[in-house]
Amino acid sequence: MRHAIVFLSAVFFLALPSFAAGKTEFDDLGDHPFEADFPSGGRLDLRIRSAEIHIVGSNQNKIAVRVEGTQRSNLTDMKVRFERFDNSGRLRVTGGSSNKLTITVQVPKASNLLVRVFAGDVEVNDITGDKDIELHAGDLTIGVGDPSDYSHVQASVTSGAIEAEPFGEEHGGLFRSFEKSGGGKYKLVAHVGAGDLTLK
Repeated sequence: MRHAIVFLSAVFFLALPSFAAGKTEFDDLGDHPFEADFPSGGRLDLRIRSAEIHIVGSNQNKIAVRVEGTQRSNLTDMKVRFERFDNSGRLRVTGGSSNKLTITVQVPKASNLLVRVFAGDVEVNDITGDKDIELHAGDLTIGVGDPSDYSHVQASVTSGAIEAEPFGEEHGGLFRSFEKSGGGKYKLVAHVGAGDLTLK
């Protein structure tokens, strides 16, 4: 029995580094841009503070965050927290000045995204996969690629305009939305509270 307890204890402590490696925190993003390995085809949950935000796909199997501001001091208290669970990950970008900031998040080109932003101008480009993106206030632009890649599309604004040329839709005013079904394998859900939604 004693040997079994010793063995199980050893296994537990050996496993600790793998759990610790799943969570990463960075601050002072102006001098320390964030990078972490992440597999192509994974699912990412991105919660990003208000800013001008660019989420872009790349051919590299990693996630990276770069921040630019009008003053270096605006960036020193910004934080990134990233947790990885096998093929899924959760990224949080918080802190920083209320002055104008530009945040660029690079992800693998093949990624399934859940994105939530309170306010700002958000652009998502060069990403193939499911997309569930919500912006409370501001303008949201999503590069959808080939519209035939989607099995379901749902787009809505509470107050603003929808321009979705690839799907043949254009709407403006209050509580505007459209839904489409197709033969593809990806799902697209996009919502803007107050602002414009562009699918291109």
